[in-house]
Order: sequence, then C-alpha cells, then structure tokens
Amino acid sequence: MTKAAEIPPDLYGRPRRDRFWVAVNAAFNGVERVRRLRTLRLPGLPEPVDRTLRLVVTEVRPVADDVVSLRLAAPDGRLLPGWQPGCHLDVLLPSGRRRQYSLCGDPADRRSYRIAVRRLPDGAGGSVEVHQALVEGAFVGVQGPRNAFPFLTRETYLFIAGGIGITPILPMVTAAHRLGADWHLIYTGRTRASLPFLDELPPGRITVRTDDEHGVPDCAELLDGAAPGAAVYCCGPAPMIDGVRAAFRPGGPSTLHFERFAPAPIVGGRPFEVELARSGRVLQVPADRSALDVIRDELPTVAYSCRQGFCGTCRVAVTAGDVDRRAPSDPEAGSMLPCVSRATGGRVTLDL
Repeated sequence: MTKAAEIPPDLYGRPRRDRFWVAVNAAFNGVERVRRLRTLRLPGLPEPVDRTLRLVVTEVRPVADDVVSLRLAAPDGRLLPGWQPGCHLDVLLPSGRRRQYSLCGDPADRRSYRIAVRRLPDGAGGSVEVHQALVEGAFVGVQGPRNAFPFLTRETYLFIAGGIGITPILPMVTAAHRLGADWHLIYTGRTRASLPFLDELPPGRITVRTDDEHGVPDCAELLDGAAPGAAVYCCGPAPMIDGVRAAFRPGGPSTLHFERFAPAPIVGGRPFEVELARSGRVLQVPADRSALDVIRDELPTVAYSCRQGFCGTCRVAVTAGDVDRRAPSDPEAGSMLPCVSRATGGRVTLDL
C-alpha cells in the first residue's frame, strides 16, 4: 500500500481525524447532554416522592353482617410505618377509586394493617369493590397512615360507636384499657349481628344498645354516662353524630371528638354557578348541594374520595372567581375543594 492511501494531514501538518469516528463521538455527546438535562434539578424544586405502599391482602374475614375485616402486609414482610389510634389509610382501589378506612388493629403490630369495610350496595361503589376485588393474595396500594381523629391521653373516657363506627374506636378502647383509665363504651347498631368486633372488646364497661332490642337511642341519654371532665369520642352514622353534638354540653375539661364516615350537611349554603372551563358548560349549584355533587352529574369520572374536605383528592384549579374555603385543607389560592367549598360570588370557573 502506498502513502497516497493514507489520510493526508491538515493545513497545519496535523493528522486528520477519521470523519466516521467524529460523527460517532458527536452523537454520543449529544445523547449524554440530553440525559443530563433530564436529570437536572432546578434549585428550590423538591423531587416528587411517591409515598404509596404496595401491600398484599393476607386475610379476609367476615366480622358482622355485610362487614369484612382485611389484613394487609408488605409482600416481603418488612415493617410498616407506625400508627396511633384514630389513624386511617387511603386505600387506592384497582378501579382508581380512593377511599379512607380506619385502622382497627393493634398499633404494636408493625407487620400488618387491619381495616374493616361494610358493603353498601347503594353507595358510590368503593365498598362493593373492596368486597369483590380485595381477595386474599390481591395487591393494593395504600397511603398513610394519617390521623384526623387523634386520641388524647385522659383519665376518663366515654366512647360512643355506631355500627362500622367502631373501627377507629376499637384501638382507642384498647389503649384506654391498657392505660388503666376510667372508660365506658356505648355500642349501638341495628342488631347484634350487625356489630363488628363485638367479641374483641375488653370485658365490662360496655353497653350494647341495638335498635331491635332497645329502639333508636336518644343521644342525650347516650351522654348521660359521661363523667365530669371525660373525653367523649364518637363515630358512626351522620344523624347520631349530629345528635350527640347537639346534646353535648361542654363543662370544665370535658371535650367532644368525632369522626364522620359521610359528609356533613351543608349549612348556610347559597346557590351559585360553576363553569367548566374545558367545555364551557355552566352548572347550577343549589343551596343544599355541593359543587362536587353537581359536577359529578355532568362528569361522573371526576376524582373524589372523603367528601369532607381533608383528603384533597377532588382539588381542582380555579381559573376565575372567588372561593369560600370551608375546610382547613383548602387554603391554597388558585384551587378549590368542590366537595365542601363554595363560590363567594355568583360564579366560579374550574379547570374541568
């Protein structure tokens, strides 16, 4: 081979680089720059953190009429985040629904969580899905635990539970019993067969009042057993909670704590309009309905969960109008929780 076949030098006498390898090197450098830009974090912007736990259903057990208890654990058996009486989980169902269920097991058990769900055929579908889809061996995502119903250390307690409302109350009763506190539980329901976990309650200091045996209880009578200065914890159907709240007379250190499984009735509501920015539709919200209920008539797939203003699932951006924020978790300018908050003027426009 002659010298003519070799790559001639450049004008400065330096060997010329092979054009093929120059192109390969440039392509590699371009890919590397794109990769670095994708991983670049802007100053002051936190990285999103997915706090969802993927758990497996290890036990499904009937505990009352139409009520099942589910035990959830990590697939690898690792320890789960700790919790206190009153905590709940956000359960992410296979359909995409998000539902809140109180933890009703033992906080000392870090290997599993226990929840209980009553099947409501005429509900929004979450409880039916739990009963049908969450079988033993099924996987489910959860977030939490979170506590919107904290248990305070006191010397005296009165617990009032209605039906499935026993779920957050049961760990509280157990904790009060272990503390050696003076406590009493009034457990109400339609029948004894409808009362979950009746066999797990500590013996004594429990009054069971069922509608078929004693009639519908009077809420003022339920509070008669409260000792002076007692912390009263109540959970159950909305009418029972409203009745207990109306009958409760605070005095001295006495306090009332309650948790709803359904949204509170709208008080002081005024009619207003909701404009859906994406379609231009204008919906009329009457004084006795929430914006979320009206929006769901138009958009059945809109996300929602607790309907009480603390989970934030239904939060939506506000593009015009002022908002009467009716929940502590709805302080953000530019957005709204339509499950509880309302418009202060005649119309609010939402990014829907």
